[in-house]
Amino acid sequence: MEWTGARYADKPSVEVRTWIDAPPERVWPLISDVDRMPDMSDELQAVEWLDGAEGPSVGARFVGHSRHEALGEWSTTSHVVEYEPGRVFAWAVEDPANPSAVWRFRIEPRDGGTELSQWMQMGPARSGLSFAIDRMPEKEQKIVFVRMREFERNMTATLGCIKKLAEEA
Repeated sequence: MEWTGARYADKPSVEVRTWIDAPPERVWPLISDVDRMPDMSDELQAVEWLDGAEGPSVGARFVGHSRHEALGEWSTTSHVVEYEPGRVFAWAVEDPANPSAVWRFRIEPRDGGTELSQWMQMGPARSGLSFAIDRMPEKEQKIVFVRMREFERNMTATLGCIKKLAEEA
């Protein structure tokens, strides 16, 4: 796990990696099918492609519906900003020019299997977390730290699910 940034304005990011005993072509369909992601996440509840899209391509959009015990329920529109089949899949949340978050999966062949990484960056645009920071600005660093640890835990669980599915296939 790699974690950077302490304040929201620093665009904090976290990256989690795992090695999977399966070839990239078995891992790729698991990370590029956003419809499967709610099955691997406690927070993400449902996903729908928009504008008639049936899968990822640069510029395609999807809505994600999420739920968190402390933050409530919300929906966001994401825009695919990077898509290299078999290698990279990334999306920006809300405005791609000024996102509230960016998420990326990257896969690389390694040691007879696949190295899978998931990376996310908060900001620079405001997000739901911004409201908590507005209410308690003196606790900003703690609020950001706690949320980044949640992302790290959730991402680790997601990669664990992907690893299990790919290795059992």
